[in-house]
Amino acid sequence: MRDSHPTLKRRDWLKLSAAGLLSGVTVPWFESLAAAAIKRPRGKSCILLWMDGGPSQQHTFDPKTHGEFAPKPTSVPGIHIVEHLPQLAQSMDDLAIVRSMTTEINGHYDAKYFLHTGHKRTTAFEHPAIGCIASSQVGLPDDDMPAFVTIDAGFDRPDGGRLYRSVPAYLGPEHAPLAVNDPADGLENLTPTGDDIDARLKLLAGSERRFAQKFTLPAVGAKQAAFHRAVRLMRSKRSRAFRLDEEPASLRAEYGSHKFGQSCLLARRLVEAGVSFVEIVHRGWDDHGGAAKPIAYRAPWMDAGMAALIRDLKIRGMLDDTLIVWMGEFGRTPGDGNGHFSKAWSTVWAGGGIQTGQVIGKTTEGPKSPGADIVDRPVTAPDFIGTLCLALGIDIHQEFLTPAKRPVPLVDKAAKPVQELLG
Repeated sequence: MRDSHPTLKRRDWLKLSAAGLLSGVTVPWFESLAAAAIKRPRGKSCILLWMDGGPSQQHTFDPKTHGEFAPKPTSVPGIHIVEHLPQLAQSMDDLAIVRSMTTEINGHYDAKYFLHTGHKRTTAFEHPAIGCIASSQVGLPDDDMPAFVTIDAGFDRPDGGRLYRSVPAYLGPEHAPLAVNDPADGLENLTPTGDDIDARLKLLAGSERRFAQKFTLPAVGAKQAAFHRAVRLMRSKRSRAFRLDEEPASLRAEYGSHKFGQSCLLARRLVEAGVSFVEIVHRGWDDHGGAAKPIAYRAPWMDAGMAALIRDLKIRGMLDDTLIVWMGEFGRTPGDGNGHFSKAWSTVWAGGGIQTGQVIGKTTEGPKSPGADIVDRPVTAPDFIGTLCLALGIDIHQEFLTPAKRPVPLVDKAAKPVQELLG
């Protein structure tokens, strides 16, 4: 005899779990939602383009006369980048290149940690990643959309050391990112199947409510709140932002068929829908066999995806409110780029209302040691994090308390934000 009560089918339990509705979630921010008492106004958004492994500065944005790639003019007189990035060269008015990054950490994971948090890694506790900080400071806690999303843009080869995954640490799990494994799939299994979904969700909600009444613990209450928020996302029209198939084929082609370009397009859709911080991670830039050949292979899709993102945001009137940062955990050794080099390397900034069409910092020229040393305006990891926070409108003088009640500054007090970028 058929049960008269509606039940969740196995595939729907799996889908709800994937969306963060049940225990054993794969989307951390759904699992624990500590409701904030104060709603923050919508701030600026950020798209972080993370080239995992350490891209070579002299083969991208700090070319040298005696290097393997020749410097080529851009749309801004006097500024040159490599010939393999023609679209970005024509977008130089909307770019700012910082050629004097320095961190002095040549190990992959520790460098990734330092650049994501602004603090050196210790064994005592973890620091929150910049995306989690943005979630806590400019995200809206009761919004239908997540404040922080990470997108896996694939890899050329599985190198670059241990992959850093953003953690919220003492900010709380509600600020952990929602992970998208493939931009083409978007947020997988978001919509449960079946005509009686409302009845089945009502049944599940009742079970959650009874459990919360019986076990009045903070974690249980947070899980119940997570359930309701996840259901709101499932029913929100803005969740369609995860669907790339709604974009015109011509625009998708402009971004390029590579996973990186499609990730950039998805990022644009997400910030347009209200997401505060998107990190796109492409792995495989640890070019120990020399950087010239692999970067020549990567350059066309990187050039197309990043340039299309800038143009698209600009056309939609979103560029001034969306900060874009391109970077890795360090650069490559001067010459052929076959080693790690944290002493002097480059990051690229765009949008967000910053001062663009300029180069900040300078490295050595000449045939003996091109790019080996900084000769003007060194920029450290704390300087970088402080600049990024200020560009997003975040107060860098705040302190947070760890679980042990230890005060930790949001940004290291020694930080010197790059005012040349901020204006």
